[in-house]
Amino acid sequence: MSEYPPCPKCNCEYTYPSDNLMICPECFHEWNPADLSEEELEAQVKDANGNVLQNGDTIVILKDLPVKGAPKDLKAGTKVKNIRLTDGDHNIDCKIDGFGSMALKSEFVRKA
Repeated sequence: MSEYPPCPKCNCEYTYPSDNLMICPECFHEWNPADLSEEELEAQVKDANGNVLQNGDTIVILKDLPVKGAPKDLKAGTKVKNIRLTDGDHNIDCKIDGFGSMALKSEFVRKA
């Protein structure tokens, strides 16, 4: 096995260093390992407690959230299963019983 990290594009394990870059011989992708770790940290979605969220997680809503066009709010303590992470301001897509499809901000939820 190689002592170098696999290619982030195609997961090839035969990568090799060249100056400050790593190169993949299969897809010819070049990257800087130091930059990659910063990008991975930025891409992570964290809940209100700092736990990293992933697709398929179960979350709990921390406070009552008003919903435009709905007669009632989303209540604190509502459990939401099988979330999907997205880019943007509202970075969680989910389906909530009684409300349907919703987009939530990760700062108002915690991992269950």
